[in-house]
Amino acid sequence: MHPNGRSGPASWRSAGSTTERTVGRPGSPGPWSEVGTMTADTAGEVTEGVPADAPYADAPYAPATTRRTDPRLLMEASVLLADAALAARRTGAELTAACSGWRFGVRAVRHPVWGLGAALAVGRAVTNSKGLGIAVNGGAVGEAVRSMATLTRREAAQVTMAVDAFTLRIEAATGEHPNLTVPVAKRLIDAVVAGRRVEALRAARELVRLLGVTRTLTTLSPVIMELLALLALLDENPTNDSFAWVTLAGGVPTTEPLLGLPRGLLQRFNQGSGQAERAEADTLLARVLARSENDIVRYIDDISALGNHGLALLRRIRCADGRERYVLLLPGTSFGLLRNRGPQDLVGAFDGLLRADTTYTRSVKHLLVRAGLPEGAELMIVGHSLGGITAMNLASDVDFVSTYRLTHVITVGSPIDTKRAVDPTVRVVSLVNKHDVIPGLDGRGPASAVSVPDAWLELTWVDETYDYPLSHSPQAYATTLRGDQLPYRTRVNELITTYDGEIVGNQPYQLFDK
Repeated sequence: MHPNGRSGPASWRSAGSTTERTVGRPGSPGPWSEVGTMTADTAGEVTEGVPADAPYADAPYAPATTRRTDPRLLMEASVLLADAALAARRTGAELTAACSGWRFGVRAVRHPVWGLGAALAVGRAVTNSKGLGIAVNGGAVGEAVRSMATLTRREAAQVTMAVDAFTLRIEAATGEHPNLTVPVAKRLIDAVVAGRRVEALRAARELVRLLGVTRTLTTLSPVIMELLALLALLDENPTNDSFAWVTLAGGVPTTEPLLGLPRGLLQRFNQGSGQAERAEADTLLARVLARSENDIVRYIDDISALGNHGLALLRRIRCADGRERYVLLLPGTSFGLLRNRGPQDLVGAFDGLLRADTTYTRSVKHLLVRAGLPEGAELMIVGHSLGGITAMNLASDVDFVSTYRLTHVITVGSPIDTKRAVDPTVRVVSLVNKHDVIPGLDGRGPASAVSVPDAWLELTWVDETYDYPLSHSPQAYATTLRGDQLPYRTRVNELITTYDGEIVGNQPYQLFDK
């Protein structure tokens, strides 16, 4: 379903006796070189690497090369400010709770002088414009006071620090994504940071007029979560602030950024029990499956042939060691309708991002029961977009991993960074095209301090598919792994050699909500 810049602190991945470094982050190696950090000296090279059909590639208003602060330093400063902002917010909540609780009221009645002095001291602490500012928050009283302060545009120190932290994240991302520095895009970003929503709207309209909707989305995708968080934090609506604070902390927001609507509303639309029925492969699917093998590119080709209209595939392999193992292929979301009769819809996508128990996971469990998969069977799941999210949701299900021996989860263009497998032996591989918008929906921003576990292997790259949704398609991922990123294909295939063998069964299943 991250934006172009899945950035964050560089981390090391261990694979047996081999140590690999995550690519595609500020300060980490790029996909083609040992040193890939954007500096003033390499900015020209990055500009040359922009696809020929990408916006601003040859335009007279292309971004000028300027000397920028090392993204790693910006990221470190952003992390410190974020920690300070979150600490100030917690302090305000604790002081608010201490003064608005019934225990304080009882003690204040018994000791009125002490109570008055304590109340005045706390009041000064949470309203001092030279200190915490309007730091009241939490509880009925705190939220009421905070709402009134928001309406009067009186900011807290925590908000100011959070805005600065997001601003530094955005600045860190511009080093790797020079399209963010073009005048019209910079005007939009600056307006959002300053809280000038009318100006931001005008700049957004101008950007869409110049580039169209899809290229505008792709251009802003490295910092889309930060921009949405800033909009939520700086408007007069206090109900959507939690989106910003969760994003600042590197978590997955449980509310949408505009109105602050909770995820519970989505759950009401996605309560199907999940069903699976055997289906017959059409001519095209049968032809693709006939030439498949234990190869990541072939698996992605198979997922592409399955489409995203409710089909999934269970494969049985008689492996070289004589054992039978299984591969489950899970396609992504159908963007035609908000909701359809199967779990591969937009409602299912947002639900899968926020929860582990969804109609998609329940449909898959029913599929495996219908297929008669024996308990303890070794299983690898390969999923694209929502299929990858669902694979990780199953990996986080204690009952599922207790029933089957899940050995590998391979995700393609999926926002999975906040999800964890309950069995640490599950090998997780995440493949990300940095032009793809969808993997960024997990809240991991371009300079986020949140990293993925050391045992994971995350491979990222930039290819010629600039525009979303083309950059998100399984065909684009397969094409890249066949060509420029052939070493990545080899690396992934080396991790799944256990599944080498003869394919003895390919059974498609049609999945339903209920």
